[in-house]
Amino acid sequence: MSTIRPAQITNVLPDSIAAEVGFDVGDAIVAINGTQPRDLIDYQFLCADEILELEVLDAKGKTHHIEIEKDYDEDLGLEFATALFDGLIQCNNRCPFCFIDQQPPGKRSSLYLKDDDYRLSFLYGSYLTLTNLSEKEWQRIEQMRLSPLFVSVHATEPEIRIRLLKNQRAGEILTQIKWFQDRRLQIHAQVVVCPGINDGQHLEKTLNDLASFHKGEIPAVASVAVVPVGLTRFRPPEDELIPVTREKAQEVISQVQTISQQFRQKFGSGFAWLADEWFLIAGEELPSEAEYEEYPQIDNGVGSIRLFIKQFASTAAELLPPKLDHPKKLTWVVGNAVEQAFKPIVQRLNAVEGLEVNMQALSSDYWGQNISVTGLITGHDLLLNLPGKDLGDGILLPKVMLKNGEFVFLDDMTVAEVADKLNTEIFPVSGIEELINTCIAEVVLV
Repeated sequence: MSTIRPAQITNVLPDSIAAEVGFDVGDAIVAINGTQPRDLIDYQFLCADEILELEVLDAKGKTHHIEIEKDYDEDLGLEFATALFDGLIQCNNRCPFCFIDQQPPGKRSSLYLKDDDYRLSFLYGSYLTLTNLSEKEWQRIEQMRLSPLFVSVHATEPEIRIRLLKNQRAGEILTQIKWFQDRRLQIHAQVVVCPGINDGQHLEKTLNDLASFHKGEIPAVASVAVVPVGLTRFRPPEDELIPVTREKAQEVISQVQTISQQFRQKFGSGFAWLADEWFLIAGEELPSEAEYEEYPQIDNGVGSIRLFIKQFASTAAELLPPKLDHPKKLTWVVGNAVEQAFKPIVQRLNAVEGLEVNMQALSSDYWGQNISVTGLITGHDLLLNLPGKDLGDGILLPKVMLKNGEFVFLDDMTVAEVADKLNTEIFPVSGIEELINTCIAEVVLV
């Protein structure tokens, strides 16, 4: 683990304790009650106390000592540049399907960082393999009760998982899950299906092995998401992977739904869920909303389309007017994987008198994919497909296409560059409310 750096503040929430005390953006927390926080988990744990003695470094490099009295568990109202103050735990696996290794060279360095960090898993639900943890980190997970974690399992048979992760430690997965079970800690599991390697009987064994830990008051394995492998044209030629075909998708859907039905009878829960992508690749109808239960794997694309459509309907009923005072025409860019599923949304928007929304459902030429999810559409793909088209008053651009917190696509093109080349305005939108409000907002003529 690298040196702990002071936690640099990027935002001070208004009307918070920190704002009252006089914290500024650019200040950095060095220590809390004499302890240097390693990450956001330490920060939150240390800040729970009622009396805090903070060592703070201001933007000019001067050290200040501040004492704060507050209610137990009351938040200070600070946000930081990163959740990790001591650096990222990097991944030493060489999974052939890893998206990091399926990118072209020469892009921004952050795109090539492979994390396998249990703290990001706990804080944000990112997946880790458990192969890169030191004994000290296992102890911290236990001591701080960092649960649930999100674990990329892929296969429970040691030789299959070692083949997939290219790491001898990968074969210990069932022993590691038992470790969680013994300590009443939980994981949510993920299985990325690679045809010819961990599908068929191997997939069945993996799901049944994981289900054997779904028992007791606190099941060690709370849920499993089954996800299709995603391949790009930049992947290493010797990776032994083959794309998921329509037929393979139909086969996996049938197999997992049958197994899941058995789990439902046994546990009262489906336990194993298929990512939406399977149904999009197979050209099949998405499962009904009820089948997703509490959406335990929503961040893995399990039920996200169903939930989006449901939430859109209720938000549209609340926010969409019957007509616009001034006509407006927009182009909504999405990945072609969701084209059929999103047609009812476009119809509902176009039911507003004076509003015209045209969906442009694109595949990604940049990644070399015939079927693409929205998050993988790049600036290159927009410039390849949209010139010469009537884009109306601008493009509705889902922010999921952009690097987190920046107006930059995965191919390093900026939103401003693409807007300039297409000679149109681009409206990055996140979530349903912002999508609807952008559709009905007045067009400002410059």
